Amino acid sequence: MPDLPTDLAALAALVFALGARHGLDADHLATIDGLARFNAPQRFARWCGAIFALGHGAVVLAVATLVALASRSSPLPAWLESVGTWISITCLAALGLANLHALFTTPPGLPVAPAGLKSRWLGGLQRVRHPAGVAAIGMLFALSLDTLGLAVLFGTAGGPGLPAVLGLGTLFVLGMLLVDGLNGLWVSRLISRSDARSLRLSRWISGLIALGCLVLAAWGASGALAAA
Repeated sequence: MPDLPTDLAALAALVFALGARHGLDADHLATIDGLARFNAPQRFARWCGAIFALGHGAVVLAVATLVALASRSSPLPAWLESVGTWISITCLAALGLANLHALFTTPPGLPVAPAGLKSRWLGGLQRVRHPAGVAAIGMLFALSLDTLGLAVLFGTAGGPGLPAVLGLGTLFVLGMLLVDGLNGLWVSRLISRSDARSLRLSRWISGLIALGCLVLAAWGASGALAAA
């Protein structure tokens, strides 16, 4: 987990950026893509990304609050950070390879949907036609070690003050909400169009996701090995 700065403005900017980066997770993009496409006839389809992010963020805030309360009585184990780091690195590498596979195996003339791990394992759960179901899927996807690791980070970084913990968590959720909400709106717009420009854009997006995941995995692995 990254060390957070002590300066208030830098801390707020970093946590918001972490939320935005988390919103770019391939699992988020793939799931929102599937939800928006399945609910295309529904009026709330364009808001699937925002609803998913709100459900996801509710779990982050709840876990951060519980960790903040629990850490007052007993410290967290030292090995948790190292294990969480390598799990995140492994997941990023797998997501990068999955998106490269999707990019090169999708036939020309078809849009490339982002590929995710949890979205493949839990793909059937994306067939919901109610906003509450979309929020529930967001909550379910938050029950992963990478997301819970960030919640633990916020729960311990705020010190003894619960308002500080909730403030950090809220900034993280806002960053994620911005990215996932825009993604939902973009997918809804993409569905309504089928021109060549939209198809090319979907391929560029999948390629950038793959590249970003692999670069972050390599960067994280090099840092973890250097610190070992």
